[in-house]
Amino acid sequence: MATKATIHKALLNIANMDTNYYNEHNLTLALHPSETELRLMARVVAFILNANEDLVFCKGISEDDEPDLWEKDLDGSIKLWIDLGQPDEKRIKKACGRSDKVIIYTYQENMASPWFKQLENSINRFKNLSVIHLDFEDDIEELVKRSMVLQCNISDEELTLIKDDKSVIISQKIWK
Repeated sequence: MATKATIHKALLNIANMDTNYYNEHNLTLALHPSETELRLMARVVAFILNANEDLVFCKGISEDDEPDLWEKDLDGSIKLWIDLGQPDEKRIKKACGRSDKVIIYTYQENMASPWFKQLENSINRFKNLSVIHLDFEDDIEELVKRSMVLQCNISDEELTLIKDDKSVIISQKIWK
């Protein structure tokens, strides 16, 4: 019998001083059985950093043809494609061909650094691609609950997530 996804609810109060975006988002997230809580929170962070009314979570890990998050235009064209982890060059090429802008967020430096060094020269040709490493200053998994209320403050490209008396700072290292 297949294990089912665990459903998480997140209420995000986003204050992005860098882009002057201030809004509240009520999200329902599915934690796939093969997904870690770290990856779940990396998806939440990617959402927060790119938040707008049209950004949505996709099937992600269970669907090869879709990213983790995307923003589509009214005509169905993909404005923004967001992947997490270390996708292969074939997937990157496909994403860059289908979308106006592609962002890959990495979050495990011991795995991401060798991946990026291996692909760096071959992916430089994609002008609509950004690769950003998320550096968590603390254990972000401590924030994970089935129901979460997070204050999300962004200033000088640094994100602070606050839940009750616990806070985690996430900085972005732009690799490409």
